[in-house]
Amino acid sequence: MKKTLLAIFSILLIIALTACGGNGGSAKNEEGKTTSEANTAAKKQVLKIGAIPDQNASDLNRSFSAMAEYLSEKTGLEVEYVPSVDYAALITAFQRGEIQLGWFGGLTGVQVRNVVPEAEAIVQRPRDEQFHSVFIAQNDLQIDSLDDLKGLSFTFGSESSTSGHLMPRYFMEEAGINPDQDLDGMPNYSGSHDKTYKLVESGAFQTGALNEAVWETAVAEGKVDVNKVKVFYTTPPYYDYHWIVGNVDEVYGEGTKDKLKEALLSMNEEQKDILDLFATDKFIETKNENYAAIEKVAKELGIIK
Repeated sequence: MKKTLLAIFSILLIIALTACGGNGGSAKNEEGKTTSEANTAAKKQVLKIGAIPDQNASDLNRSFSAMAEYLSEKTGLEVEYVPSVDYAALITAFQRGEIQLGWFGGLTGVQVRNVVPEAEAIVQRPRDEQFHSVFIAQNDLQIDSLDDLKGLSFTFGSESSTSGHLMPRYFMEEAGINPDQDLDGMPNYSGSHDKTYKLVESGAFQTGALNEAVWETAVAEGKVDVNKVKVFYTTPPYYDYHWIVGNVDEVYGEGTKDKLKEALLSMNEEQKDILDLFATDKFIETKNENYAAIEKVAKELGIIK
């Protein structure tokens, strides 16, 4: 009888020990963490970056996947690029903590800081201190100024784009053009800069406005037919694209924000292939206050409250 009880006790003990060490138990590793805690910590080490989808998706994937790989090497974190379907989706992802580092335009940067007050603009390209939009038209049109847009069909880029909508609309209104009343019908919204020049090139719209850097790259790479489309006006300068970081130190460890910032600022000739994808040769520091004028314009136009 005693042998039987002892055998039963031994079996129960083995079962109990196995359960504690299994998937549902609380066995601890060498660092004193349970399996569940260790898995959670591992997941937290994946830092996700995003970007406003202002260009062709394949071009963005190439640019930001390369950037993610570079940041991984420089910071020791696992960095992953997560595409967004539209501008609003990126803002929402950042607000929810699904994106920790994002490449935003001037307007979307203001919008994201309105919903995530601790978000910080840290780095931009030198050209983003003096950025421009270009107005384009079909080559056979006699058009030399914004005033000549009256009565013509027109396309902006995305409604949330700084260089493809906000600032072009602002400068049109400054010139006495009401985009909702003075054009041939209501203005179109293409969704991205590359679609804007293609719509004008194809004849779908007579005129449009887009990001100067995208236009220059398209011309240099032969993506747009300059025999069909021309630039007839370039806007005055304004602040635009920049990297925004969230409260990463809390999740990834003290000093993470500084690591990311330093990694971006230290990019040089060795990272030329990546920098070329951003149409720059380096990044420089920036700060939230630089985009106060963008916020003021957006409020004046009723785009943000």
